[in-house]
Amino acid sequence: MNLLRTLATVSGMTLVSRILGFVRDILIARIFGVGIATDAFFVAFRIPNLLRRIFAEGAFSQAFVPILSEYKNTRSESETRELVDHVTTLLTIALFVVTLVGVLASPWLIYLSAPGFSADPQKFQLTVDLLRITFPYILFISLVALAGGVLNTYGKFSVPAVTPAFLNLSFIGCALWLAPLMEQPIMSLAWAVFIGGLLQLAFQVPFLIRIRMMPRLRLKIGESGAWRVMKQMGPAIFGVSVGQISLLINTIFASFLITGSVSWLYYADRLMEFPAGLLGVALGTVLLPSLSRHYVDNSVEEYSRLLDWGLRLTVLLTLPAALGLAILSAPLISTLFYHGEFSANDVWMTRDALVAYSIGLLGLILVKVLAPGFYARQNIRTPVKIALITLASTQVMNIAFIIPLRHTGLALAIGLGACLNAGLLYYKLRRHQIYQPQPGWKIFLMKVLLALAVMGLSLWFAAGSDASWLIRSPSERAMLLTGTVVMGAFCYFLMLWLLGFRLRDFSRRGME
Repeated sequence: MNLLRTLATVSGMTLVSRILGFVRDILIARIFGVGIATDAFFVAFRIPNLLRRIFAEGAFSQAFVPILSEYKNTRSESETRELVDHVTTLLTIALFVVTLVGVLASPWLIYLSAPGFSADPQKFQLTVDLLRITFPYILFISLVALAGGVLNTYGKFSVPAVTPAFLNLSFIGCALWLAPLMEQPIMSLAWAVFIGGLLQLAFQVPFLIRIRMMPRLRLKIGESGAWRVMKQMGPAIFGVSVGQISLLINTIFASFLITGSVSWLYYADRLMEFPAGLLGVALGTVLLPSLSRHYVDNSVEEYSRLLDWGLRLTVLLTLPAALGLAILSAPLISTLFYHGEFSANDVWMTRDALVAYSIGLLGLILVKVLAPGFYARQNIRTPVKIALITLASTQVMNIAFIIPLRHTGLALAIGLGACLNAGLLYYKLRRHQIYQPQPGWKIFLMKVLLALAVMGLSLWFAAGSDASWLIRSPSERAMLLTGTVVMGAFCYFLMLWLLGFRLRDFSRRGME
């Protein structure tokens, strides 16, 4: 299995979903703008979405995949199938209870997650109503994550990668056709979340049947593998999901700021998620099963080399993405969102948040590469300690930044917190001798920085002033932005090529 080709496939499938995600956000910005309704929806959606990232993509995947990989490589097929059955049963029971409690406790959850909304009874009640519809999403999407973990372990990476596209399709359909039919149009977005969760789960079922791993609900109290997964999940919640917990706390802070602050942070975060998903999620998805196999086979040197490969790709591709987001923040936001109810002030406020977020993009993606270095070894304790330190530090920065910088300070705290998280993970990997850097890192970084300088200058001169983007027509903005991005990418990769970089240098085969 060529890992670079697999990574390209996963990134390509993720790209489809991300493009649809931008279409959905453009429609939401055009139809609903920025105001009480969108602030209410983004808070209501953030709670189940946070739980998705913590329990589904975060804690559950990191706890389940290494143990499933261990069973697949050392146990019989029937024992592996039993593990999947028992984990599915335990997860379904736990999620049903969580969902029921969440729906009933929606008012209290809003008090906790957005206490500032309580000053406006209409806004508060709307957020509660939206949350009651969106909360069951956590049940559906966690089962989707379980199915995705099984499919990834069996090398079917493209199916889980394209699955999120169905949520975006649901958003697009409901915004266009359901919203005009509803008394409160914003409610259509809540139903889009519910329907999208069902569609994602239904899409993966045929592929589970094809590999003969379709789960059956059966509970065996003494099944050790399933309980190992559940025990690992608790501490793993903090290990890789500290950024998401920080985002929720940021929502609490933002709820006390002026109306629109939650929405500005949301749109900036969505733009940040584009490179984070294309590279960070894709790398984490590909690395975890491969690292787990190397650990089971006690291949210490290959384990370290695989981490080194992931880190070099992260630096090579994330740094230009971060620089591009910072320089082209206003062109990107004005091209994608400056329509309909989305005002010029919204462009500037979202731009400020995006520039602050971009500072932490490298740290955010590095965490996706470094954390699996511990989780593949079923080491939960170390990332948890680091996550707790990071979470506390991020809140200190929130308090320090929010008064002078308002919502921009909240975004900056998230970015700097991600860098701190990545730095501490790297330090511990080195200290525990889990990772040993391969030769050539200094010259590698020097070449990347030189290529970045060339790209940055080309983008700076091509983009022009931020204000000029607001007076252009939508078609002019789209054409100029496309040309600028293509030119910047061309300059960066041409410079790398002139400095001796070749695609084959990053080709790597994983274990079958």
